[in-house]
Amino acid sequence: MATTVSDFVIGRIREWGVSRIFGFPGDGIGAFDGALGKAERDGEGLEYIRPTHEEICALMATAYAKFTGEVGVCAATSSPGAFHLLNGLYDAKMDNQPVVAIVGQQGLSSLGTFTQQESNLERAVSDVAVYTQTVVSPKQAQAVVDTAFRMARVRLGPAVVILPHDVQSMEMPELAPENWVSRSSAVAPSTSIVPPRDDILKAAEIINAGSRVTFLVGHGSNGATDEVLKAAELCGAGIITALRAKQVISSDVPFHTQQLGLLGSRPSMDQIAGCDTLVLLGTNYPYAQFMPKSGQARGIQVDLKPEQMGLRYPTELNLWGDVKETLAALIPHLEDKTDKSWQQGIIESMKEWESEMEAEAMVSYDDGVNPRRVYHELNKRLPPRAIVTADAGSTADWYGHHIRLREGMLGDLSGRLASMLAAMPYATAAKFAHPERPVICTIGDGAFQMLGMNELITIKKYMQRWENPQLIIMILHNDDLTQVSWEMRTEDANPVWSTSQDVESIDYAGYAELLGFTGIRVKSDDDVAAAWDAAFAHRGITVIDAYTSKNVPPLPPKVAFEFAKNTGLALLKGDPDAAGVIRDTAKSVVTEGVERVKGALHLGHDEKDEDGKK
Repeated sequence: MATTVSDFVIGRIREWGVSRIFGFPGDGIGAFDGALGKAERDGEGLEYIRPTHEEICALMATAYAKFTGEVGVCAATSSPGAFHLLNGLYDAKMDNQPVVAIVGQQGLSSLGTFTQQESNLERAVSDVAVYTQTVVSPKQAQAVVDTAFRMARVRLGPAVVILPHDVQSMEMPELAPENWVSRSSAVAPSTSIVPPRDDILKAAEIINAGSRVTFLVGHGSNGATDEVLKAAELCGAGIITALRAKQVISSDVPFHTQQLGLLGSRPSMDQIAGCDTLVLLGTNYPYAQFMPKSGQARGIQVDLKPEQMGLRYPTELNLWGDVKETLAALIPHLEDKTDKSWQQGIIESMKEWESEMEAEAMVSYDDGVNPRRVYHELNKRLPPRAIVTADAGSTADWYGHHIRLREGMLGDLSGRLASMLAAMPYATAAKFAHPERPVICTIGDGAFQMLGMNELITIKKYMQRWENPQLIIMILHNDDLTQVSWEMRTEDANPVWSTSQDVESIDYAGYAELLGFTGIRVKSDDDVAAAWDAAFAHRGITVIDAYTSKNVPPLPPKVAFEFAKNTGLALLKGDPDAAGVIRDTAKSVVTEGVERVKGALHLGHDEKDEDGKK
């Protein structure tokens, strides 16, 4: 049988090291789907994973790229399918992940004629894609597919290959030397880029001159953990990680102060306020308001995305390079500083912060389970090599404040796009990427209703393929779009608008039980620990339906005047949850204050012991 364009594309995808594709069928991609089926029967195909929605396909491909370091691949039909992919493809673009989307199109003769499901897909995806091309001739297919994979790898973003329906089933010829025909290779270029020696020496000079050095480490530092730690130890630096980089530096590193900003820690904010040298490593940290004042610190940035350097802080030196290789070249030129007082202060400050977080988690509220308690108890029980996902709502707050990923653990979420509902497709993709590992999905009820409920069906369909089927989905059940409710108060001084914010309550544990899974209802703080124990004891799918308070404030490490003022104004305007917000916020603030006083007294006691005077 002759090899078709679809047969060739499938084989070429395999040559690029891809074994799995996340897709949803349709007539516009029908011939390609047929070829996938034939390849599967012949034992030469791709593992085809079909979730319940094309948006999930793209989010799963993005998550798969994050959890494996490979190129994620998704497929969908023409117009409606392609448009549904966009949210997940934007997630790949904004979090710098290599993804290739294979998208169907109506036949060549239909292009530009306004026929059924024919649209200008190249124009539609032009903003999101690092490369997009319609294959209009079989002789073009090889170069287009190879270019898409190369661009996704090097430009760190999504590439889109559009296959018209009739082209999909055309015969694929052997390519020979011919004008206008490119013969390409399925070989990825190296991205192990090292800046020039003069720039390396300049970076060393800047770091060596600093006495209060801080490293802000992003997801682009994956694979460079040893180098980051070695450099930090030499120069006595503190380490802050971006939310998506929790996994890069273990929480066991005592001078790692976790995140910065609203979802971060006070020691991280103190580092930024006090540092004289800031080194940004593989991060496009977007919240410029939390960066040092201009001129306060000398800045260096290392990144593979030159267009994203020097944007958040006026850096003195921008190094276009891979973090691991750049640090390897830099380390021999760093001085081993004997004065580690800056780093030691950070260590002590972080101990206080962890005590404060535990105290906040142990507060009891009258209107539901403390969501902090749910995450605190989870963190205590995370098994080795666990993978944790979070949503972009209030789960991200508690994930940032309470989850501590130890060595070998992974965690992620939709970062710069901060798309709702990503926690479920991320968790499912994590099980395909690492079927032997336990995976914990933490998601809000609003996001779970958006598309997460559908994905429990996908999990039921595929769980038998996983070596270890343990997957725990924890739902914060508070009948409210909580993150947005708090944003309405703190950002715009508006009272919560129940018409937009209320989430219809359902029995999520019962829904899980309908699908044959284990459902656990948590309605008291005293139930939290036992629920996690039961979930981790179950080798299967568990849904924890946690009835949590929606009024526990996601307090930032330092409450800004604007935050407090806007919240007060919102409550004065008739916020329907005003009484609960005032009561729960008061408890949180009092707990925070008590812990800070205890920390100060502890420091004073230590100083007297060491110095013999107060």
